[in-house]
Amino acid sequence: MRVLVFAPHRDDEVLGVGGTIAKYVKKGHEVFVCEVTDVQNNRELLEMIKKEEREAYKVLGIKKSYCLEIPVVELPNFSIIECNRRFLQVVNEVKPNIAYIPHKGDMHQDHGTVAKSALVALRPIGNPQLSAIYAYETLSETEWNAPYVDNAFVPNVWNDITDEIEIKIKAMKCYESQLCEDVHPRSIETIKALARYRGSTIGVPYAESFMMIRQILRD
Repeated sequence: MRVLVFAPHRDDEVLGVGGTIAKYVKKGHEVFVCEVTDVQNNRELLEMIKKEEREAYKVLGIKKSYCLEIPVVELPNFSIIECNRRFLQVVNEVKPNIAYIPHKGDMHQDHGTVAKSALVALRPIGNPQLSAIYAYETLSETEWNAPYVDNAFVPNVWNDITDEIEIKIKAMKCYESQLCEDVHPRSIETIKALARYRGSTIGVPYAESFMMIRQILRD
């Protein structure tokens, strides 16, 4: 099985899907990540984050990653046609069976744009192999937006990552430049606390939760 994760920024894939990625890899599935944006005005920072990404992907066992190199925070001003074209190119190459996208109601505008373009690229017509699409939550983005109904993250799918939580934490520690001290949402303590809370919902020590966008039952 081939799994594709769309990440607006480097580290979003670990925050939202890190444990689930590790679980897929353990089971012998192939996981691909599409990083959408890049830092454009700080070469030193960009190279540091790229190095951190490579280390995190070794921990998780990512098969291959793509970067669309769109300037960070510029997605809403980027050509929609070009954005959709780049997304579709990745989808056509990977041909995922399952896809994970950011939650459209996240505070960061890049996340909403990525969610929309990903859904365009993942349309059922042209993707007969695709069985499911899930939206993930991203700490400091999903929970910080205004509490309107259309922004709400309401999980209806949970994945037990009790055996993978330490792999997720190890991968996140690779993104040293993106981590913060407790009690910031992007601290190790808070990441584990969210996984603990999501796990308590289904009676396991640690879990990640998602919103099901689409699921096709083929058998």
